[in-house]
Order: sequence, then C-alpha cells, then structure tokens
Amino acid sequence: MQKHHVCPWWLTYTFDNPLRRLFHRPAIMFAGLVKPGMTVLDIGCGMGYFSIGLARLVGPQGKVLAVDLQQRMLDTLRRRAARAGVAGIIETRQCTADRIGVKGEVDFALAFWMVHETPDQAAFFRELALLLKPGGKVLVAEPKFHVTAGRFQEILADSGRAGFAVAAGSAITFSRAAVLSL
Repeated sequence: MQKHHVCPWWLTYTFDNPLRRLFHRPAIMFAGLVKPGMTVLDIGCGMGYFSIGLARLVGPQGKVLAVDLQQRMLDTLRRRAARAGVAGIIETRQCTADRIGVKGEVDFALAFWMVHETPDQAAFFRELALLLKPGGKVLVAEPKFHVTAGRFQEILADSGRAGFAVAAGSAITFSRAAVLSL
C-alpha cells in the first residue's frame, strides 16, 4: 500500500498541452492495441488528451470510458471532446481513490501516469482484471521523473499478483511502460 497522492488539476496543464503531440501520439502509441469498434477504458483520464485520441481510434462504433477522481478533470474533458467532435464516443465517470467503479467489460485499458497515485495498487489491478475481456490488453505507463525503475517493477509485480503478465515492453517518451495481458 502506497501513500495516496493525486496530481492537482491545475498541474496537468504543464504536460497536457499542444507540445505533448510531439512526444505522445495516440495513433502511434496504441497501434496494434486499439481498433475501430472497441470499448476502451482510460483510467485517470485527466483533461482527456488520450481519451480524445482513443475516441478517434475506436471511431463511432466504439466507446471510450474515461474515469478520473477529480470532477474538474472530467468537466474539462467533456468540453474538449465536444470541440474535437468526439463527445458522443466518450462517457465520463468519476471514480474514487480506491475503486475504478466501471461496470462491463473492456477490450483495452490505459493507465497512464496514474498507478503510482493509487492507494492500493494490488486492489487496483484486481479490479482491472475483472473488467478486461479475454484477449484484452492494458498499457501501464509511469513517469520516469517520478517513478524509479525499481518502483515500476513493484507495480508490475502487483499486476502479476492479480493475474497479469507482461505481454510486451513499450517505448513511450518520458515513461516506463509495459503492455499487460491476463
């Protein structure tokens, strides 16, 4: 169990801005993981940078479930999704510190720069395992400037205790990342 800390909404503007497109390109990052028509889960979606990119990838036949702890993040995401023309594809949900709180199954889940903020990572991965369809994948990425290599291995060990295995590594700028499967 880790100390609980959540990135404040105002700090996300430092990394969720137009410059991010130079480093984190959803079409490239999620190639082979996300296809049209899928249901995907963006956990800790923040202001929606990846939710909007994922919505474009799943298209009108797909769905993005965007969850965040902070209502202000979800409100901003809704405005951004409307401007981007993908509001009908994205459903927002407020989670709690210890529960994702989504029902149903998903084909793909993204946990980007947020697992280190959960108070009980083992419980987080157990809940995530119940949400993933057979054959589904999870991309976990943690910020290198905040999560050490050793700490990332502990996170992966927590995922392993929930039944996940590392299916592949993933090269994501400024991140330690892995693709997980059950």
